[in-house]
Amino acid sequence: MKHSIKKLVAGTALVLGAFAAIAAEPIKIGSVLSVTGPAAFLGDPELKTLQMYVEDINKKGGLLGRPLELVHYDDGSDAGKANGFTKRLIDDDKVDILVGGTTTGATMSAAPLVDKAGIPFISLAGAVVIVEPVKKWVFKTPHTDRMAAEKVFEDMKKRGISKVALLSESSGFGQSGKKETEGVAAKYGITLVANETYGPKDTDMSPQLTKIKNTAGVQGVFIFGLGQGPAIATKNYKQLGITLPLYHAHGVASEEFIKLAGPAAEGIRLPAAALLVANKLDAKDPQKPIVTAYSKSFSDKWKTDVSSFGGHAYDGLMLAVDAIKRAGSTDKAKVRDAIEATKGYIGTGGIVNMSATDHMGLDLTAFRMLEVKNGDWTLVP
Repeated sequence: MKHSIKKLVAGTALVLGAFAAIAAEPIKIGSVLSVTGPAAFLGDPELKTLQMYVEDINKKGGLLGRPLELVHYDDGSDAGKANGFTKRLIDDDKVDILVGGTTTGATMSAAPLVDKAGIPFISLAGAVVIVEPVKKWVFKTPHTDRMAAEKVFEDMKKRGISKVALLSESSGFGQSGKKETEGVAAKYGITLVANETYGPKDTDMSPQLTKIKNTAGVQGVFIFGLGQGPAIATKNYKQLGITLPLYHAHGVASEEFIKLAGPAAEGIRLPAAALLVANKLDAKDPQKPIVTAYSKSFSDKWKTDVSSFGGHAYDGLMLAVDAIKRAGSTDKAKVRDAIEATKGYIGTGGIVNMSATDHMGLDLTAFRMLEVKNGDWTLVP
């Protein structure tokens, strides 16, 4: 009888514990993403990733005995809307932390609000301007545009390419990329012999590419953009019969790019996270278990290919979760300090070591140089 009572008490305690976790005030993760518009192929996998892992964490009992609640808005790839939604997340939804900002424009429009409110913000966007100069409350997960330019030039140098044509998008990401590319070219012995731009909504880049084709001495072409533009430019490149080596930045690191560009993508090279080649990594690679697990979970749940953009969202959420755990609370200042103290976090983007002077925590080794071969991403040896 006593044994039965003990079991009943224990069982009741478990049930009450579960109810307490459910009844506990949720930890609110706020997110503004570009789920529609030109940057949708970045924002869509980001949202899917956040939804999937918030659900997964809640199934395992939540965080600090509290459930996670994802509060998200779609900015439609419009930086102005991102500002309004960030304000809403901070003022009305009272979120504890922000993980989002698909594009550089959206992130930079949110940054002053975040700073004023004193709320930790982990951005999923690429430009170096997000973390340089360091902004107290702003962090980011993807590699920077400067790193992308350096990785591309490193590879070009190996191939004896020194005279390069740059074609960049006139978006925040593209223009920051243009500036960083121009800034590091000399360091790698590269001369930019042509420098063209296109708009994010342009549907034909043939005029710019024709100018590049007719520029004397060009040995290679580097396209810096995101969304559908670079895929259109790649098709135009093929249509114009240009046979020079073609490189892209990390803004198109997804299977979706290969689908959009079709056979024209064959042979292009770009720097990307290990995630895109998860199954091709060496068994001893420290990132392999992380990227293969994420890749399987994402493709099993959503029946679609993974992209490095979804990986940036995974890293953003896990860095936030890890920091809240270490802070032992959702106190915004403590969580901010915990994010800044992150060391040795192995994510889909690389191994992260943050500091007071580095709010990204990745170095050039976090990038892999990839090439499209037979319609698939492969590692460049």
